Amino acid sequence: MAASLASLSYSIKTGAQPLFNRHGGHRLRPSCLLPLPPSIGKHITSCSRRQRSMKNPSALETSDGAVNVQVDDDEEETCELVNRTEVSIDGVEAHLLTAVKNNNGTGLLLLSDVFGFQDSSTSDFAYRVACNGYNVLVPDLFRGDSWSKNRPGSEYEEWRRGHDMNRILKDTTTLTEWMVDEFAAAGISKKLGVIGFCFGGGRVVDVLAADKNGYFSTGISFYGTRINSAVAGDVNVPVLFIAGDIDPLCQVEGLKEIVEKIGEESKVLVFEGRSHGFVHRPETPEDDRDAEEAFSVMRNWVHQHLLLGN
Repeated sequence: MAASLASLSYSIKTGAQPLFNRHGGHRLRPSCLLPLPPSIGKHITSCSRRQRSMKNPSALETSDGAVNVQVDDDEEETCELVNRTEVSIDGVEAHLLTAVKNNNGTGLLLLSDVFGFQDSSTSDFAYRVACNGYNVLVPDLFRGDSWSKNRPGSEYEEWRRGHDMNRILKDTTTLTEWMVDEFAAAGISKKLGVIGFCFGGGRVVDVLAADKNGYFSTGISFYGTRINSAVAGDVNVPVLFIAGDIDPLCQVEGLKEIVEKIGEESKVLVFEGRSHGFVHRPETPEDDRDAEEAFSVMRNWVHQHLLLGN
């Protein structure tokens, strides 16, 4: 155990800044009240703004056919300050981000791509999610050895083999149990959600399939890579898969097959003309536009399955 959320219930009721104390023999660095970093200023400001209607993505596809997802045109996105704390949980480093105001008491496990939990694209996204009232835990899946853009591509497969999937799954199980224990200590009984990009998006299915205790209520996989379809049938909660139709690393047809195995009202959201990483690493105005729409759908999905469903 690394940090305590015991004061979180007080924070939720009063809007006070959560305090993190000594717990389980680990000592945290003092919490800091941080504004949003400038790098995500184009997405979030300290003022509320109206969301655009969802015009670009295709319909959500399920095993029963296409269905629509409603996005409220008039829903306001209000950015609140985010408190970030560095934690260590049984040898796994992580960042814990909590909304300072309007904290809804719900936890999300955010699994990064191969560039790791400290990469700015992942950090920016985690801040934005936390701004919407959530408590987001972003762990170091690679234990200090994330992939670097400066490394030769010829070394990639060897690097991947050096990170055993069983070890990563064991780490995520430990992290999940930590979140459950901390929320229980804070008097919160709401279940958890898991979100992942690329590598982490593939692990979303692994985490949910291994969740024998029913800790998670839902998952969101952004263009997950190397998803283990063999365990998809063990997933018992609805999963939202978001991908581009020209992504060579995440084939839409493969996602449809996985959704059929999962069932449970799982869906695939396909964005036409988008490739890999467009949501958390947009490179064009078109990517940025569709990233906004994908975030709105994800936010509504999480709200429906974690807040309204509890």
